[in-house]
Amino acid sequence: MATSQPPLRFVSHHNLLYRLVLATLTGRTVHISQIRSNSPTNPGLAPHEISFLRLLEAVTNGSQMEISYTGTILVYRPGLITGSSSGTGASGGMINYELPAGCTRGLSYYLIPLCLLAPFSKAPMKVLFTGPGVITSSTPTGDMSVDSVRTAILPLYNSFGIFNNIELRILRRSNPGPNGRGGGGEVQFVFGHQVRLPKTLHLMNPGRIKRIRGVAYSVGVTGSNNARMIETARGILNPLSPDTYVFSDVASAPLVPAPEKNNPSAKKKIGLGFGLSLVAESSTGCLYSADVASPPSGGQPPEDIGKQCAYQLLETISKGGCVTPAAATTMLTLMSMGSEDVGRLQIGKDVIADPTLILLARDLAQFGAPGWGIRDASGEHEQSDVIVSVVGRGIGNVGRKVA
Repeated sequence: MATSQPPLRFVSHHNLLYRLVLATLTGRTVHISQIRSNSPTNPGLAPHEISFLRLLEAVTNGSQMEISYTGTILVYRPGLITGSSSGTGASGGMINYELPAGCTRGLSYYLIPLCLLAPFSKAPMKVLFTGPGVITSSTPTGDMSVDSVRTAILPLYNSFGIFNNIELRILRRSNPGPNGRGGGGEVQFVFGHQVRLPKTLHLMNPGRIKRIRGVAYSVGVTGSNNARMIETARGILNPLSPDTYVFSDVASAPLVPAPEKNNPSAKKKIGLGFGLSLVAESSTGCLYSADVASPPSGGQPPEDIGKQCAYQLLETISKGGCVTPAAATTMLTLMSMGSEDVGRLQIGKDVIADPTLILLARDLAQFGAPGWGIRDASGEHEQSDVIVSVVGRGIGNVGRKVA
């Protein structure tokens, strides 16, 4: 009888999501300890991390999770990624996943790791995110908006040969509610392209910016905020890129249950606010994104949001490379899971120095992936960029039938 491999041991809550994703993809048990053990008020797993564990349980079959009494120790034994076939109802049905009201993270916190799992699923992944905790805009905690996930993260999968039947629909928009908690939005996520192995990637030419697109959104407030944000942003970007177009979307505020003593069926409006999402595309298909939304406390005019988002986009482009900090983890993880060949990606030095990427490189090495090779880029980007060489592990999709 074969003995199972010992669990991989990690410490602290940093990079928790990607450790769980890598454990699920590689089938390795992980033991994570000292999760916020020094916090006197909120030790252990945070509510949004518990929600992500519940989401993992919904899209996998056979996963086991053990959490200590204080929540500071987590043991996760991954199961098979089954996608929507693990949900209730007929095979391939929609998984209805509800986020609780106290959620402070944007929906992209859950969507980006879910997108990494979806290509390696046994069946198409279809998830409907509902509940009072769904926030579709960017958040003060640093999460990008669902618009940016749709326009700046999902198109990156084309480079890996994953492009069919991928949809992300915002059915109801929402901004962070009071104190940045909850929003009451609704989003449908469909990822129907499952592959055996992602293609090997060679992306080493950032190119020149050829167009800028974006979405300005107002939720429960006047639509004139959109026009003011767009006018300010275009005033900064038009001299640099004439092909700039920003869509405007005005939505009513979502209603969430707020039962009272005299009226148990009462509802209240939540998630009011406005924001701007911008994406710049280069001549070689590289994408750079920026996201700014009005703070939950209010008091910031739309002109400031438009100006801040435009300058944030220019700053992201100035960091160089073919990938932004928000998308680098997705690209490098897919390259590590791909066929046993060397893939190459040009990244800005400021991006590769991000603590999240350094943690990801260390975690990948612990999961058995070869180390990254890093050398200076040549040509006009020699001073600002590096070439990262990644050898794929050939993990692939164990659930998909080979034709």
